[in-house]
Amino acid sequence: MYVSRRGFLAQSSFVAAGFVGLRSLIHPEWTKASDSASGYGELQPDPDKRIDLPKGFSYRVISTAGEEMVDGFLVPGLPDGMGAFADESSGLTVLIRNHELTPGGGGPFGKKNALIDQVPTGKLYDAGRGMTPGIGGTTTVVYDTQKQQVVRQFLSLAGTYRNCAGGPTPWGTWITCEETNARTGFDIKTGAFSEQDHGFTFEVPVTVEPHLADPVPLKAMGRFNHEAIAVDPKLGVIYETEDRGDGCIYRFIADRHDELRPNLSSGKLQALAIKGQPSRDTRNHNSKLGLIEPGDAFDVEWIDLDDVESPDDDLRHRAFKAGAAMFARGEGIWFGDGAAYVACTSGGQKKIGQIWKYTPSPIEASSEEGEQPGRLELFIEPNDSALIENADNLTVAPSGELFVCEDRGTNTQRMIGVTQSGQPFVFAACHLKSELAGATFSPDGSTLFFNLQKPGLTIAVTGPWHA
Repeated sequence: MYVSRRGFLAQSSFVAAGFVGLRSLIHPEWTKASDSASGYGELQPDPDKRIDLPKGFSYRVISTAGEEMVDGFLVPGLPDGMGAFADESSGLTVLIRNHELTPGGGGPFGKKNALIDQVPTGKLYDAGRGMTPGIGGTTTVVYDTQKQQVVRQFLSLAGTYRNCAGGPTPWGTWITCEETNARTGFDIKTGAFSEQDHGFTFEVPVTVEPHLADPVPLKAMGRFNHEAIAVDPKLGVIYETEDRGDGCIYRFIADRHDELRPNLSSGKLQALAIKGQPSRDTRNHNSKLGLIEPGDAFDVEWIDLDDVESPDDDLRHRAFKAGAAMFARGEGIWFGDGAAYVACTSGGQKKIGQIWKYTPSPIEASSEEGEQPGRLELFIEPNDSALIENADNLTVAPSGELFVCEDRGTNTQRMIGVTQSGQPFVFAACHLKSELAGATFSPDGSTLFFNLQKPGLTIAVTGPWHA
């Protein structure tokens, strides 16, 4: 398996054009998201009453929870974040898919975890004392976009909890994130016995053949309610989001590099602070604190954190007390065109979302970066649910359009597209009252993949993307 740095940079750069357009959502002339006058046209009713798409587009279900995979395990439920990689030797696309599961049903080991003995020794992070093993983790889907069919599926990380999102790395791996702070011991609320602390990130190799990753927690990257990561492809600096209503944005700098990649076993974890405004609440929930307007930008500084593996779920509180900025449910994050973009799902005056842009210093992570600090900008805050409501996962089409998965609670779940000129349009509407997640394009640009969480479906969409 080989993922070129050039290919990673090319995919990352698409985000810039999408966000340039998205910013104009704050323009007053855009009063609603259009499904006819822009984008790909009106949505067509799906006779199967699953997903409405524009004319010319079609979808297929490529994976369903409960199916048997080539390694004998079952496709787990609650699929969430995904990443797509190109295997240059075979021309196949490799999807790595998270599963947001805690101990209970719907996991890869079947009824009463009967298949758990098939996990090789040392490949299961938390066995749960043999009673409540971790059933989250990741699966890998090897897909042929020419034939539009699955080649094989297999379990690629086992024994973790609530794997929500994550992110691709320039060195050809996927970093998956646990969105939990479960501690070792018995949890009376869930009835689970945990043999390990949770709330960490794990690295998963990208392979076309069945392979279970070594379940090594990247503890130096912190223990908190992880959501997603994005990597600066030039420096290997990793930015992390925290899905908490009072969370932080973090930065991880590895102590050393092995060959062409950082060694993630040790390093420095920091939290973003606005220079001259210690402990700034960026959520815009309280106008008395002074609202931040779209386009407002600030110099930042980074605060060193200690005891980053604390079992007390207090990292964000200690960071805020030390001067770090507070964010409202940091979820999707993507690095492209020299900046990291962060979706804060419940930010804004109406608590329906913000998107922030962080532009690193030209001397990021050096001892002199204080002389040329990075910049944080409130990129958009629509405050109009007809435009975008509670943006979660996001991706960018090869043509530069942004595709945003909404997490709208009980409302109809949509995928919102945004043209480069800034006009939003509804690309998909789901009838199944299921959260859409994990949107990602195949490296060849032919296929959009995403998940329907509750029924446990992975979807592949094809059509006239360049029309």
